[in-house]
Amino acid sequence: MNVLNFVNAFFSDSAHWHGYDGIPTRLGEHVQYTLEALAVAAAIGLPIGLVTGHYGRGGNTLAMISTAGRALPSFGLLVLMFIWLGFGMTPVMIPLVVLAVPPILVTTYEAMRSVDPSPVDAARGMGMHEAKILFQVELPVALPLILSGLRSAAIQIVSTATIAAYVSLGGLGRYIVDGLYQHNYEKVVGGATLVALMALATLGLFWAVARVAVSAGVRRSH
Repeated sequence: MNVLNFVNAFFSDSAHWHGYDGIPTRLGEHVQYTLEALAVAAAIGLPIGLVTGHYGRGGNTLAMISTAGRALPSFGLLVLMFIWLGFGMTPVMIPLVVLAVPPILVTTYEAMRSVDPSPVDAARGMGMHEAKILFQVELPVALPLILSGLRSAAIQIVSTATIAAYVSLGGLGRYIVDGLYQHNYEKVVGGATLVALMALATLGLFWAVARVAVSAGVRRSH
């Protein structure tokens, strides 16, 4: 039985479309994990990246933090947090946030540093406050790259949130973990397909956000 047959069998089975283990329920859980982790990671990475990028300081430190964060194995960190903190969402959120902060942090910093210094210097010469320079001059130009960092983080979270199933939580990873345990490869392939489709939907969502949030002039320059 090939992969396409597994996919067709999974999605055509009505039992997979309702109940606590149905696709809508598992998809909703996966979206919840993704949004919560991305929100926490953005709350950490965006302010630090914006401020350090605005003043042009701390780039090497951010690079080291980013490298360290990416080097940590998400599954190993999940197991460690589960042993330390016990059952719950916190042991899942920590590795997802650790995974998502580096691309947001580094890309935001680089986005701010890539802004043409001429309008920034002109704004300072006019006596504009630093906060206004950051949000009114630099941020609109840096926004496409900042969104790319958020997009990268979101895709990584979507792909990695499947680890929640290893500590008995839900999400699309439930199909993969349960399918492997039951030797039900239809369920494994179906779960992996749903994760891939969610990642593609995330790409489409960020493309739409960029079309709305980024001015046409800035889009053309990028």
